[in-house]
Amino acid sequence: MDQQQHSIVSDEVSVNGFKTSLTLTTDGILRWSDRGPHLRQLSVEKEVVGFSTSGRLMTVRALVGQRSLVRKRFVFEPVSDDSLRNLCDKIQGYIHSLGRPKKLFIFVNPFGGKKSASKLFTNEVKPILEDANIEFTVQETKYQLHAKEVARSLDLTKYDGIICVSGDGILVEVVNGLLEREDWAAALKTPLGVIPAGTGNGMIKSLLDSAGEPCTPAHAVLAAIRGHKRSLDVATIWQGETVFFSVLMLAWGLVSDIDIESEKYRWMGSARIEFYALKRILQLRKYNGSIRFVPAPGFENVGEEIGSCVDSMEPLKPRPHGYQGPKVDFKSFNWRQLNGPFVSVWLHNVPWGAEHTMAAPDAKFEDGYLDLIVMRKCPKLALISLMSKLNNGGHVKSPYVVYIKVKAVILEPGLRVGKSTKGGIIDSDGEVLARGKGTYKSNLKSLMVYDKLQVVVDQGLATLFTPPV
Repeated sequence: MDQQQHSIVSDEVSVNGFKTSLTLTTDGILRWSDRGPHLRQLSVEKEVVGFSTSGRLMTVRALVGQRSLVRKRFVFEPVSDDSLRNLCDKIQGYIHSLGRPKKLFIFVNPFGGKKSASKLFTNEVKPILEDANIEFTVQETKYQLHAKEVARSLDLTKYDGIICVSGDGILVEVVNGLLEREDWAAALKTPLGVIPAGTGNGMIKSLLDSAGEPCTPAHAVLAAIRGHKRSLDVATIWQGETVFFSVLMLAWGLVSDIDIESEKYRWMGSARIEFYALKRILQLRKYNGSIRFVPAPGFENVGEEIGSCVDSMEPLKPRPHGYQGPKVDFKSFNWRQLNGPFVSVWLHNVPWGAEHTMAAPDAKFEDGYLDLIVMRKCPKLALISLMSKLNNGGHVKSPYVVYIKVKAVILEPGLRVGKSTKGGIIDSDGEVLARGKGTYKSNLKSLMVYDKLQVVVDQGLATLFTPPV
């Protein structure tokens, strides 16, 4: 043993009838021999999820593997009751020192994605939580915004975190619900986790990919069980008195049209996105409009300088309770502007928009900026090539793409070029914020109207369970 790896506890045990020493070192490694000279070991922090006792037997439960995690049980029989107590006390003490959650509130969205969240929870998530001795309360969502309503009134003192077994939609609802609470500041310290069970899964893909881990339910559960946390920027989008809080993205133009209008081809399954993307590229639309923005340091030369924009930035109206929006002195900003026509405008808070779409490879969870990806002119063949690079973020290197970081944005969407009676669709985090005239399902009521809206990001507002990076 390395001299720096001192023993916390070491005692004789029997493993399948073979006597050996079970040792827990100060760096959190459980070591023992198993019928031969080969040394076995488990990292308590990375692999051990929990343990239990039955009579003289102690069972350590773990998730082992790299790309594919497998549930394993390791059974040890200490030589005496005192030895059993000593080992259990020391191992449990080390687990407690890691700050892991003990009680979780879990949303399960039975309607999202392939409608498999309930089965996934029962077969893959629940057994791991039980292995970790975590108590949990399950709430199946029954209708849109149900999770938002529950999060708004949930007694958070009973739980160490909230887990969403769904796509990104339930997470967005929970964040919006927490921000409407009177105790929003304390509520946002409650760590949130996502188990991929939806169509997009952009947030958990971003979290796991940042640690070099695959986007699987087991890796996502393990990230929550281990209890590591990180902050997450939250963007406030407002128009008049209407407010929406975004944690993922906002899209207008090509990406939004593909995302929303492809719903009519849901019978095609996941192929609907690729099919409709090709259709939209071949029949490419462009939209008039403008984007005013406050650039992050290093991007001050992008676009046209317009100086102060404070007169056209409408202040967020006071709300009766909850988060009042970012405290920003707009007078101190130097604004810049990009004018249309636009093929696509994308604002991103995290790198991945979906499991196979790395929209903003330089996006950070808590840098206080949004990544703005703009395309104005692009030949159709080049655009097809660009869309094929979305799975690795290579599209942002194209000369047809403007890719910068911004603090605030004023989006003024216009009508479709050549179709003066038709507008576009603006969506954020899977929610249609606004539909212009003549768009898909334009008869439906949207949260906002197809007109100027404002976006400002607040740094590190929410809290996420995350794998260590």
